[in-house]
Amino acid sequence: MGPGLITGAADDDPSGIATYSQVGAAFGYGMLWTAFFTFPLMVGIQIVSARIGRVTGDGLAANIRQHYSPVLLHGLVILLLIANTINIAADIGAMGAALKLLIGGPAHLYAIAFAATSLLLQIFIPFPRYAPILKALTLALFAYVATVFVVKVPWGEVFYQTIMPSISFKTDYVVAVVAVLGTTISPYLFFWQASQEVEEQRATKGDEPLRNAPEQATVHLQRIKLDTYIGMGFSNLVSFFIILTAAVTLHLHGITDIQTSSQAAEALRPLAGEFAFALFTAGIIGTGLLAVPILGASAAYAVAEAFEWRIGLGRKLLQARGFYLILTIATLLGVALNFTPIDPIKALFWSAVINGVIAVPIMAVMMLMASRPDIMGQFVVSRRLQILGWLATAVMALAVLVMAATWGR
Repeated sequence: MGPGLITGAADDDPSGIATYSQVGAAFGYGMLWTAFFTFPLMVGIQIVSARIGRVTGDGLAANIRQHYSPVLLHGLVILLLIANTINIAADIGAMGAALKLLIGGPAHLYAIAFAATSLLLQIFIPFPRYAPILKALTLALFAYVATVFVVKVPWGEVFYQTIMPSISFKTDYVVAVVAVLGTTISPYLFFWQASQEVEEQRATKGDEPLRNAPEQATVHLQRIKLDTYIGMGFSNLVSFFIILTAAVTLHLHGITDIQTSSQAAEALRPLAGEFAFALFTAGIIGTGLLAVPILGASAAYAVAEAFEWRIGLGRKLLQARGFYLILTIATLLGVALNFTPIDPIKALFWSAVINGVIAVPIMAVMMLMASRPDIMGQFVVSRRLQILGWLATAVMALAVLVMAATWGR
């Protein structure tokens, strides 16, 4: 287990927790279907991103730079950097607020400490030693599975509402669906998993890009498939339980307007008890420690590859100064947003919508690259994977179009 597991777990970051809590509180069981609907779509597109990295030996931005317009590349990278910075701001702020809920004290100081810890770990711990830390942090997500089992859940009704949802075309519902899709099928996950396949290939003696070493393909392609299935399954299981927790506690008690993950945790206390509150809150901190470095690093990979800088968490600071500079700037800007009048939490929901919008051209380019023999050699994706990847792209595009069509109604 490796990049797929970490990618899936990072998808349920404090920002994602906030979005899932918002839709669970606002629509109750009416959004549970999204966790199952998005699973095969996530699997398809994440396997494509991982295969591009492992086959070519380059990340997504490097491949886009080599084969497509610089205007397209720079536009996508800038939007990714903006969305990731907003996500970092929201995640760090949520972690600080969560720790304040647990032990008291200054939330902003905790936010700075979390950001500093994240940067120091990434910059000064070699990737082969850092990767196991990220894998261990995925265990924090079990807090959300446990939370459901300490509250009363009408499982029969939950099952029925999940398979027979009441779907609405009202603007607020459609925008919420796009936000869930943008949170779940998010561009930073594409860039991260592709780049991590490159990192692991470079860090493992004897491993080469599969295009140059086809004899290594069977083992690695099977591992990518299993790793991604388990990682995305884990991610969607947790998102299902977060939506369910908010639905069965907050929504059923008339609390339908949740803006932050820490607000959701605090609202749980009188409804579900101290234990559920502590589990939910601790999960915010644990998932944030996993997600913040991935958000920063995915932005750094994209920018560095776009400008042909040396990249990689496996390199020392002086060997990849531009890469680590972008990583540091994105993280520090995220911290700084928590000290401005700009409300990063309110911006968060819209960053999820932005992610949903920019995911469409990125996914389309990924699918085109994965089908080109001049890029993938003999490892162009199968027809089945092409269908799944293009279906995911079409679903994202349709969601965005429906949102635009219903806007203002």
